[in-house]
Amino acid sequence: MKKSLILVLLVLPLFFSQCSVNQQISQAKTLGDCKYNIVSADSVLLAGTDVRQFQFSKLDDLLRYPKLATGLLLRNVPLSARINLGIRNPTAKLAGINQMEYKILLAGQEMFTGFLNERIEVQPGSTTTIPIRLSTNAYQLITDGATRDAFVQLVQNLGGSPGTQPSKLTVKLKPTLALGDKAVNYPGYITIEQEITNKTITGN
Repeated sequence: MKKSLILVLLVLPLFFSQCSVNQQISQAKTLGDCKYNIVSADSVLLAGTDVRQFQFSKLDDLLRYPKLATGLLLRNVPLSARINLGIRNPTAKLAGINQMEYKILLAGQEMFTGFLNERIEVQPGSTTTIPIRLSTNAYQLITDGATRDAFVQLVQNLGGSPGTQPSKLTVKLKPTLALGDKAVNYPGYITIEQEITNKTITGN
C-alpha cells in the first residue's frame, strides 16, 4: 500500500507537468491562429517632444527643433511610444501565453525589440487589446540612407500630418513556453504586416 502511494505521489507531479506543457502548447498554437492589428498608437515622443508638435516635410526641417538637433549631434535620439495591439481569436479554443518577445521593423530594419512578461489571454471568438511600450535610439534610423525616408514618413503619420502616404511596419511576435524551470521559444515568429496612417495615433 505504501509503495503504491509513493508511486502515485511520484507520478502525479509528472502528470500535471505534462498537462501544463500540453496546455501551453495548445494555447500558444491558437495564439498563432489569431488575427492581429495595431489599433492605435499614443505617447509617441521623439527626442522628448510629442511628434504631433513636429511640422515638416523633409528631414532638414527637423533640424529646426533644438532637442532633435542636439540629439543628432550626440548620436542619441530617444524614441518612445505605446502601441495598442488588437488580437482577435476566431477559433473555438483559448489563446494565451505568459511571455512574449517582440520585434518591430521599418523598411526591413529593426526599430524596437523587447520582451512582454505578462499573461496574454484571448477567449474564443473574442478580441482583446494589449498595450506594448516601446523605446529605442532613433539615431541610426534617421541617419541611415536605407531607413531615413521611411522614418521621416512614419513620424509624419504618427504626428497626424495630412496627405502622407501610409508607412509599412512589420511586427514579429515569438511566444515563450515555460517548461519546468526552462523557457522555450515558440518555433518561428508570428508576423504581422501593418500600414500606419495619419489616423493611427487617434485610433480612427
